[in-house]
Amino acid sequence: MPSPAQTLSLSVSHHFRPRVNSTRASVVMDQFGIDFEQGEHIIARDLQFSVQPGSVVLFTGESGSGKSSLLRSAAEQLKAAGARVISLADLTLDDRCLVDLLPGAVADGLALLAACGLGEAQLMLRTPSELSDGQRYRFLLALAVSQQADWIVADEFTATLDRRLARVIASNLSRLANRTGIGFLLVTTHEDIVDDLAADVHIRCRLDGEIEVTTSDGDLKKKRCGSPTSSGSPPRPSPTGRTSLGGIIAATASG
Repeated sequence: MPSPAQTLSLSVSHHFRPRVNSTRASVVMDQFGIDFEQGEHIIARDLQFSVQPGSVVLFTGESGSGKSSLLRSAAEQLKAAGARVISLADLTLDDRCLVDLLPGAVADGLALLAACGLGEAQLMLRTPSELSDGQRYRFLLALAVSQQADWIVADEFTATLDRRLARVIASNLSRLANRTGIGFLLVTTHEDIVDDLAADVHIRCRLDGEIEVTTSDGDLKKKRCGSPTSSGSPPRPSPTGRTSLGGIIAATASG
């Protein structure tokens, strides 16, 4: 069983050089001067924060800022500690109607569907294939909660939803976490849900490599954890000259 409270320490980095070299990879490295880099883009080093059952942890930031990588690292640490972690991306759906896909008592299923924005009878009787993308996302959230995980992972949280509905779902999710003791690891680029979600830990990732960690008690910590980036790409030096089938054989800066 996972411990009641746990401190996560996240260290995440990506290597610029490809794991398997190829002619095309060598051309890209040559064109963008990757050979001149130190070889590693650091997203975080020893980024620490505490979580406990029922915590809502929100990662926000622009595309390429590293928030999804941090979420995956946090999920892996929780799994290693014995927690049962379910990702919405891993759930599969068959073609039964929604009320039949949820385990447990019918009344509990109806309440859960309503909390996830699927409270209309005509929606509860549809199959997943008959739902819109936004409705299907909401059902995946309800299904994950019904499976009694310790933690639920949701990348691109509420990205497919109307923004007014997204705020309602965020508020309902916060209450679900308090009531069920299920923790949530969430990633989004949308800041409009922050107040309604009222996350216990809010981690803001910035393209300049700075990460802010704000807790529900108002504590704010800033840390220069990572390497500056732009849309997920390394800083671009002058491109180099020659390439070969085995990789870059000469580094000649362009004029």
